[in-house]
Amino acid sequence: MDVTSVGGASVGGASAFGRRALVVTGGAVSLGWAAGGVAGAQDGAGAGARSGPGVAAGTGDGVTWTLRGTLPPGAPDYVYLPVDVPAGVSELRVAYRYDRPVVAPGTTGNALDIGLFGTAGVAVGGAGFRGWSGGARTEFFVRGDDATPGYLPGPVDAGRWHIVLSPYTVAPGGLTYEVRVTLVPGPPAGPAPDPRYPPQRARGRGRDWYRGDCHLHTWYSDGRRTPEEVAALARAAGLDFINSSEHNTHAGHRHWAGEAGDDLLVMLGEEVTTRNGHVLAIGTDPGTFVDWRYRARDNRFGRYAGVIRRAGGLVVPAHPHATCVGCAWKYGFAEADAVEVWNGAYGAEDEAALAEWDNTLVTGVRGGRRGWLPAMGGSDAHRDPEPVGRPQTVVLADDLTRVAVQEGIRAGRSYVAESSSVRVDFSLMDGRGRRAGIGERLAVGPEAAVTAQLTASGVPGCTVRFVTDRGALYTSPVVGPSGEVAVRWTTTSSYAAYVRAEIRHPSGAPGGQGPSGPLAAFTNPVFLDPPP
Repeated sequence: MDVTSVGGASVGGASAFGRRALVVTGGAVSLGWAAGGVAGAQDGAGAGARSGPGVAAGTGDGVTWTLRGTLPPGAPDYVYLPVDVPAGVSELRVAYRYDRPVVAPGTTGNALDIGLFGTAGVAVGGAGFRGWSGGARTEFFVRGDDATPGYLPGPVDAGRWHIVLSPYTVAPGGLTYEVRVTLVPGPPAGPAPDPRYPPQRARGRGRDWYRGDCHLHTWYSDGRRTPEEVAALARAAGLDFINSSEHNTHAGHRHWAGEAGDDLLVMLGEEVTTRNGHVLAIGTDPGTFVDWRYRARDNRFGRYAGVIRRAGGLVVPAHPHATCVGCAWKYGFAEADAVEVWNGAYGAEDEAALAEWDNTLVTGVRGGRRGWLPAMGGSDAHRDPEPVGRPQTVVLADDLTRVAVQEGIRAGRSYVAESSSVRVDFSLMDGRGRRAGIGERLAVGPEAAVTAQLTASGVPGCTVRFVTDRGALYTSPVVGPSGEVAVRWTTTSSYAAYVRAEIRHPSGAPGGQGPSGPLAAFTNPVFLDPPP
């Protein structure tokens, strides 16, 4: 194996593909290696990393290069390992592992994510993006006609590629990793079949309430279900629409066409998973990639919220009070179209998100759509036994199309329910019979009587609460075994600037917080405005 050392990097000697042709070189020196090796490239990524020389080995399947290094506590968010690929490569394979030491309670251990960028480079914006698996996989491949889920098939072009390592958390003793890169010689495979995307409409019922789950994962990121399995579970849950939301990759977009149908609208998107919170891109154009490599301090989120909107999508911060590392939302809500208040099984994080969202609603009293932020919910289901469609967002839309559903979400014409068995109708009506529904506004005099009316089914043992800018002002008796309830409560615009409804299980039910039981459903508000 004729391997020489050039400038501290191990370099294969031939210019065309051979067993000695893999080049892993120094490049732009941000990933400093103590004894030879690799350099990173973007935003100072990699500073402070340590490693020994790479080791090359030839097999019948090509040349494998092993890179070993250690990332210290406080390592940059993204470390880029350049790989110079010669001509004549048909497939690139990567496998990695890292140490996972036992740490003291309250101390973070090691977690290392991984992805791949091609010859177009690693600049933020993603022109060179070829895939991301985070911490869900220990190996992946790309070639012309196929790729590991989460990665994009396409030619393995000659030039500089980059493996991106992302130390999610680092133990006090550092994170020691090993990355194996294999280049397989041969003519280009493929090309990949032309992508087929789901249609942007399904057979609807005209203007009606449509049920959906906009936060779902498959094996195209860190889920364990196929798109086929998720679609089947969505239908079983009584859903009319879903949104794909893989972490930091759009590679799954091309795999949903066969799962859509007249009865199920499939929208495409991404869960943009940054170190300062996650945001759902809902209903973007097929093939849209949204970069995630920034924090709130970088002042870049507005740019990528714009990317989502220009691609026809909605910007929806997810689980804003989640307690996992990097999950809580730090970017504010000025760029948001809605916020995911209820995420998966109801618990303390959702209760905190609900309270924070309710506190923001007073800004809507001043009038105008941009004065308030609609709420929604999603299951965030990844694997069994996590249920799809629990919770689900029920949207009043003009039809079952991508645009109509998005318009309903953006306008706040929606409520969130724990399942399709829960149905809610809620409105405010004045003494002249004028009515405003969920997400709408009713102009009345300050002392004019206004009646809040709610009917619901599928909620046995629950109570109904009407919540205003002053707090919860009405709580109904417990709903009987039939699960059906009709409630009326009279107020004025002087007493309540808005009214929204909650339906809650008993306080002792799982997920309840203090004296409040977990939600079975909640609505967006109806606002009471002074007359023009």
